[in-house]
Amino acid sequence: MIFETERLILRPRTMDDFDACLAMDRARGVVDFIRGPWDDPVQHKAFIKARIEQDYGNGLGYWSIFAKTKPDHFLGWILLIPEDGTGPEIEIGWRLHPDYWGQGIASEAASAIIDHAFSRIELPSIVADIDERNMASRKLAEKLGMTADRVIDGYLRHAMTLEDYQVLRGCMENPD
Repeated sequence: MIFETERLILRPRTMDDFDACLAMDRARGVVDFIRGPWDDPVQHKAFIKARIEQDYGNGLGYWSIFAKTKPDHFLGWILLIPEDGTGPEIEIGWRLHPDYWGQGIASEAASAIIDHAFSRIELPSIVADIDERNMASRKLAEKLGMTADRVIDGYLRHAMTLEDYQVLRGCMENPD
């Protein structure tokens, strides 16, 4: 499934994106707040490969982000998958190359995936666990309409329910 927004194309992530994903993860600041095998090159590559090849279920997965003006230039990715790849909750997450931070790209991509999550596949809720120190991602989650409700192992749990989404959409469509 491919999504288009005003400025972006989101297409399913494939092995063609492997090198770009690896390079992005190695860029300064990208994985500072995310636990993972980033310091072990063999495990890091295996992790990305496994995540690309995994089937997450109908309507779920990773999407690579490209600008419409440069459709072959990888900007980052957005995900909607079972939490930590296994569930049971469904998580949304985003990662961009630092060259594209602060341009509204993550917000635009995440909004499209949230619409998909609630309007197309009718999920009951989504979550995003964000390191408490990652102010940029915390602000983005709040901008998207997610609310923080608890800390889990150093990560602030942000959540949005279908009802939250419907109220938010109703306010956007009827700005009285």
